[in-house]
Amino acid sequence: MKRALLTASLFAFSAAFAAPSFAQTAAKEATADVAKPVAKPVATVNGKAIPVSRADLLLAGQIAQGQANTPELQAAVREELVRREILSQEAVKKGVGKKVEVQNQLELARQGVLIGAYLNDFATALKFSDADVKKEYETIRATLGEKEYKARHILVDSEDEAKGIIAKLKKGERFDDLAKASKDPGSKERGGDLGWANQATYVPAFSAALVKLEKGKYTEAPVQSNFGWHVIQLDDSRELNAPAFDEVKPQILQGMRQRAVEKHILDLRGKAKIE
Repeated sequence: MKRALLTASLFAFSAAFAAPSFAQTAAKEATADVAKPVAKPVATVNGKAIPVSRADLLLAGQIAQGQANTPELQAAVREELVRREILSQEAVKKGVGKKVEVQNQLELARQGVLIGAYLNDFATALKFSDADVKKEYETIRATLGEKEYKARHILVDSEDEAKGIIAKLKKGERFDDLAKASKDPGSKERGGDLGWANQATYVPAFSAALVKLEKGKYTEAPVQSNFGWHVIQLDDSRELNAPAFDEVKPQILQGMRQRAVEKHILDLRGKAKIE
């Protein structure tokens, strides 16, 4: 969870200025009228200039979220920056920035910007060969196995409860009906149905028991996991059609970068002097 807070901002600054920016627009205007400076501020509020670079940054964020770079969007960005400047000037005038909680929030925001930019630079500099990515692909395929399984389960708190359910199954009671006693809210109303999934989807103990079952059979001994005690039934199985390497290469690269960043963070923490 803690690492996620850092790595969630990994690509916060990766948006490229692919569309024309405020600076480019200003340059075109300057070509038409040489009296206009290229570096003209996007606006000036009470004598304080708002730089074009700030507008470009906000604009790039909107474009990265799917907005088209239209004159209307640029006008909206300009208005947003003007309002921010007006309000921030007023906040400074009223001494809001001197409050301890505000200073702490500002420092956290500053750290967040630095961390995001640093981790993005680190991740961008990482290089993985096609051989490295293909090896990772094969490792993932091996983990997934060769089949998908359509399973049901009943999850209870104790081994005795699970044994009681197995005894009722042996007497002919329906799995679907008994599943109503399951403490898994996601499947109990569906007769314990977990849908189709590969073996890597489940925790090791569950997966090990599932792959040994024949179609239509259930575990005759309770299966313990960190969630509780399971009674598992295999409804069906089929060959796993894994996606081709080229289809998932970008996602694999992303995962490799993510793990490298997390390792880097742990390495830095290990070297830090913490008292």
